[in-house]
Amino acid sequence: MATPMLRAMRQRFPQAHIAYLLRRYVKPLYSGMPWADQLITYRTGKSKSKTGKGVFNLATRLRSGKFDLAVLLPNSFRSALLCKMAGIERVVGYDRDGRGFLLTDKLLPVKERGRFIPTPIVKTYMGLGSYLGCDGRDRRLELFVTPAERADAIGVLQRAGVDPQLDQPGRKHQPPLVVLNPGAQYGAAKCWLPEYFAEVGDRLIEQHGATVLISSAPKERRIVEAVQRHMKHAAVDLARFGLTLGAVKEIVRRCDLMITNDTGPRHIAAAFGVPVVTVFGPTFPQWTEIDFPLERQIAVKVFCGPCQRKYCPLDHRCMTRVTPNMVLKAADELLQINRASASEHAAPSPAVS
Repeated sequence: MATPMLRAMRQRFPQAHIAYLLRRYVKPLYSGMPWADQLITYRTGKSKSKTGKGVFNLATRLRSGKFDLAVLLPNSFRSALLCKMAGIERVVGYDRDGRGFLLTDKLLPVKERGRFIPTPIVKTYMGLGSYLGCDGRDRRLELFVTPAERADAIGVLQRAGVDPQLDQPGRKHQPPLVVLNPGAQYGAAKCWLPEYFAEVGDRLIEQHGATVLISSAPKERRIVEAVQRHMKHAAVDLARFGLTLGAVKEIVRRCDLMITNDTGPRHIAAAFGVPVVTVFGPTFPQWTEIDFPLERQIAVKVFCGPCQRKYCPLDHRCMTRVTPNMVLKAADELLQINRASASEHAAPSPAVS
């Protein structure tokens, strides 16, 4: 969701040296991105102290870069303190988390009666760019795939027994390739029921002849296994074939449809123009609104939500009341649009006499 702002920053400052500071595990998302001159990564968790990547060492690394300007996308106190310790002269960010005194340029977040109003993160990020003179009209999400990542993805598909040529000419005549993303890093409350994902996968296989893939993070093994236990037909568990984040990008790019919870892979699909059905439960859709025309958001109103909780203290009704039929109806619509689009682009050009 930061990519529209990152693209706008490069357009605004074409001659600048632009570096991105990011957690090491998300670096593959930035592979092939043409807007940065440098990627500075750091580790999180227990290992950071052992590898000398704590906040003091990181500040020292940044200080050596002699940066003139820091633009803070995270709203954390720590990110502002880090830039202050690094001696960066100008620090731009939103005045949140008690860090206003550490910022040279403070933007005010949208509030009403002391509470934050759910505002699309894309728009919030673009606000930082607009403050610096960027054109904020283009809000398309955008990612890139390197040749190495493409080769990595083809290897995963081959080991899984899936034809790696699915995106070649003539693809429109073949059954759809659908990826299910049943996990969520946020917490269990964001996860639609595994048996519902299983029913949707089975019916897509039965009704469309779909090849169904399941994408997951290492911590989501139990969810994937639950989906597979409930399925009558076989689905491809990508994680068992050496899946990497870089390969995920290319595999998603090749798909005809994604069905997912409100989580990161949803944005990967949108960044590659892949139709996506997103199930929302405890979270405000407004926070992560991406204005992607090929997305269908499925949610039901409940008295207790959106609650923003990571774990439901009641009966998880915001998710259990989203039925497989609701999701399948949206999936059928998007597959039909995708087929029509493929046929249109494959149609021969009229003869010119």
